[in-house]
Amino acid sequence: MSHSTQQEELNPYLIAQRQVDTAAAKLQLPSHVTELLKKPKRVLSVSFPVKMDDGSVRIFDGYRSQHNDAIGPTKGGIRFHPGVTLDEVKALSMWMTFKCGVVGLPYGGGKGGVICDPRELSIGELERLSRAFMEAIADIVGPERDIPAPDVYTTPQIMGWMMDTYSKLRGHNAPGVITGKPIIIGGSQGRGEATAQGCVYAIQSALKDIDLPMEQARVAVQGYGNAGRIAARLLHDLGATIVAVSDSRGGIYDPAGLDITRVEELKDTAKLADYGAQYAISNEQLLELEVDILVPAALENVITKENAANVKARIIAEAANGPTTPEADEILDAKGCIVIPDILANAGGVTVSYFEWVQNLMNYYWSEEEVLEKLEANMVKSYDAVRKMAKEYETNLRTAAYMISLHRVTVAMQARGWV
Repeated sequence: MSHSTQQEELNPYLIAQRQVDTAAAKLQLPSHVTELLKKPKRVLSVSFPVKMDDGSVRIFDGYRSQHNDAIGPTKGGIRFHPGVTLDEVKALSMWMTFKCGVVGLPYGGGKGGVICDPRELSIGELERLSRAFMEAIADIVGPERDIPAPDVYTTPQIMGWMMDTYSKLRGHNAPGVITGKPIIIGGSQGRGEATAQGCVYAIQSALKDIDLPMEQARVAVQGYGNAGRIAARLLHDLGATIVAVSDSRGGIYDPAGLDITRVEELKDTAKLADYGAQYAISNEQLLELEVDILVPAALENVITKENAANVKARIIAEAANGPTTPEADEILDAKGCIVIPDILANAGGVTVSYFEWVQNLMNYYWSEEEVLEKLEANMVKSYDAVRKMAKEYETNLRTAAYMISLHRVTVAMQARGWV
């Protein structure tokens, strides 16, 4: 790491607060409103025991942050990851508030995490961990309070176990406590693809802005996991050329276009590198390729002031949370890049989570066609509103997205008499 990178702020909580400051200044919000929006309303820190397969007991630590519930219950994922920190969970809960705000959902933001490496746990240990964490946070979650969902290294099965634990604690079936569940116990059609699908709808809107047909677009996807993989497939099926993909072990690049079906098979059965040594590329190199669309779908802070000048994509669609630092944003802005910010680009997941919750509450379920139709309408409307705000205030899409959200939450807090 070079000396100058160390000077750049990479703490996600401080970055989220800075993004609030930028948008709040443009909206000329009173300082006490800005201060309230910069901190979570409630954060729970828990430690809980889990019996391991060998009979030993391990103590795990976790968090649940609830940022703002002025508009409605808080909503947001639970991640199982060795790198979970309190500041990360707090930042992610803030981003969830603004994500829900920009796409007009009646939610505030929440986020949870357990410090663990689920890849080292057996299925039985993972189930006991999932149930124990839900038990530890059960007092502050619920269909009208805070509705968790899957996130990094958590799955529909994990959501099923958590929903079951909560239902047992309450003495009745409560599918609305959590989203991203298996379909059979109240999950929604279209939820698995929702984050990627929403991102693709936003990309289609951005391509219209620069008058580039999808068939001429060259795409690189960093983070060939759930969202990245599905986004690559959807964009490919719409006619784009996927030239590069990568995961945590590295990536592959073919300027003529990758064989997506073969890439999917390798991801499932072996590793991407088996595509061929001559195609090997690092995650860092992928970000700087000559492409029209770059989809960062991995982790935070991958585009920084160190590499932003070398990013050549015309559209950057943030399928991951927080992939671009504020310093990098300024550089990309000056170059005329369209950065579709995370709180808009990856809001498809929470939008369909909202649809799932609504279906749970009324116990009436929609077809996948209905879900995707509603998702597309909402993503296109939200993108257009953000672009209009950006033009009006002569700012970038990220600041415009925050402005729409902050305004919405502020009006709700005023209506409740909080500020």
